[in-house]
Amino acid sequence: MSLHSALSVENLSFSYGAHKALSQLSFSIQPSQCTLLLGPNGAGKSTLFALITRLYDTRAGQIHLCGYDIKRQTRQALAQLGIVFQQTTLDMDLSVLQNLHYHAALYGMSRKYANSRIQEELERLNMFDRRFETARQLNGGHRRRVEIARALLHKPTLLLLDEPTVGLDVPSRLAIVEYVHQLVSQEKLAVLWASHLMDEVYPEDYLLILHKGHIKASGRVSDVQQSTGTTTVKDAFYQLTQGEQA
Repeated sequence: MSLHSALSVENLSFSYGAHKALSQLSFSIQPSQCTLLLGPNGAGKSTLFALITRLYDTRAGQIHLCGYDIKRQTRQALAQLGIVFQQTTLDMDLSVLQNLHYHAALYGMSRKYANSRIQEELERLNMFDRRFETARQLNGGHRRRVEIARALLHKPTLLLLDEPTVGLDVPSRLAIVEYVHQLVSQEKLAVLWASHLMDEVYPEDYLLILHKGHIKASGRVSDVQQSTGTTTVKDAFYQLTQGEQA
């Protein structure tokens, strides 16, 4: 196993003109660690994700994925990353298989290896029997499962989830939350999950609470609760963000 953190962020700052969106963020995420990124609207969550995925260029500070500098070793760094965005990015008129094969081709997988990986990931999500259906035929929860399968095809070290359960019904949402936590424990995957739903946090998770571009708390759920003198994630969050909504 690599000695490097799955994700290491050091002194990361970013501004939109005069507005400072992030101010000297430093944190790391290890393999087998699920970290929930919580913050009110405007806290800087989307900016942080845009910097990690290189949608924005890092100007101040450093980001490393599995030891690779995202600015100087972009290709190697991004190869370690799987991403599920908040807005669906499937081609609605393509089948599940076609969507996944397109992604596999972008990563240079052979057809044979791609077929094997697609079957493996879809079976784990109970979606293999839906493989010939178009994305348009699937409900929101099943589309999310396909996007998670797609993000894992190339076996990334870090999975970024940008509020992936928004708009889903409760059973679909809880099934995805449980599945991701299984991946963390069984596959040693590292996860950074932006969420505003406190019931998506498991007791063994880590928290990263962001408010107005600053990290207000980071560490295990129990440590954050202890440091704030609270007994729930919700109470700790409200105390650290002066009661703003996630």
